[in-house]
Amino acid sequence: MKFEVKIEEIKGREVGEIQSPNILVNNLDDGLDLLGDIYYQGIEVLIMQEKNFHPTFFDLSNGTAGEILQKFSNFRMCLIIVCDFSNFTKKSMKDFIRESNKGDLINFVQSLEEAEHRV
Repeated sequence: MKFEVKIEEIKGREVGEIQSPNILVNNLDDGLDLLGDIYYQGIEVLIMQEKNFHPTFFDLSNGTAGEILQKFSNFRMCLIIVCDFSNFTKKSMKDFIRESNKGDLINFVQSLEEAEHRV
């Protein structure tokens, strides 16, 4: 898995933004590898784009998103996913996004500006 991470300090926190046009998370193992890599770089908040996830990640019925996001939460790593909400038509995904955004660790936003505001 090759990618670059743009790291900057925002509001006193180390924030990493994935810089890759490619899908980086195809399955649970990819998600765990990414988490480990980012965690050991000392990054507290990770910003990723929807395009970095295989589309099946956003199908909650397969459990991949839940498992990966739970690991991020267990490590107290904030993950902000920049995505186009109109791509999600299932009520379960809309509900999941709404509930996630009530917390501080897993957030779904529509722009990088919104992501930086959520840090």
